[in-house]
Amino acid sequence: METDQLIRTLAADNAHQARPVGLVLALALLAAAPASVAIFFVGLGVRPDVMTAMRNPFFDLKFAVTLALAIPAIAISLHLSRPEASLNGWRWLLLIPAGLLAAGLSGEMMMPQRLPMMTRLIGNNSWVCLVAIPLMSLPLLAAALIGLRHGAPTRPAVAGAIAGLLSAGLAATLYAAHCADDSPLFVATWYTIATALVAAIGALAGSKVLRF
Repeated sequence: METDQLIRTLAADNAHQARPVGLVLALALLAAAPASVAIFFVGLGVRPDVMTAMRNPFFDLKFAVTLALAIPAIAISLHLSRPEASLNGWRWLLLIPAGLLAAGLSGEMMMPQRLPMMTRLIGNNSWVCLVAIPLMSLPLLAAALIGLRHGAPTRPAVAGAIAGLLSAGLAATLYAAHCADDSPLFVATWYTIATALVAAIGALAGSKVLRF
């Protein structure tokens, strides 16, 4: 290769800059969101009494918890996309939804209850919750992994698990609009199990997809 051609090639390579991981992740999630929304409206739909339910603070708490999981998980995912990044100083963000749930459970225990604890725990939609949240999470999880591949995560399984948490958090936010079980006890049990399942899928997928 001639010297001039080599210089032009090196200059072109230097001018090329990869898209920021945050931008790619955002675009990927936006592209995948319609698939999750379509699954929601085709299979579930918004609960018919949603306007009345909005007066119930426990209904609103579901959205606070799911978004408090999804938003920090996005931030942690972007952090883990950097080489040698760790969860030190970041894992506490995942305690925010747990703290909100704990506050909700405490508030529910202090209120007179019309339904027994086991009825509130099992609810009417436990199996629907366990199926719907992971199902709606899958397009978002695939998008999140695609976005994170543009980074350089050195802990692919951990990054995949956090991608699972962000996907489950977003999917659970959708599902909360359908779920007629507003008890924090139900949310703490079944939403958590569904989220853990997606995180496990994310860890398994991430260990393969995000390895470089």
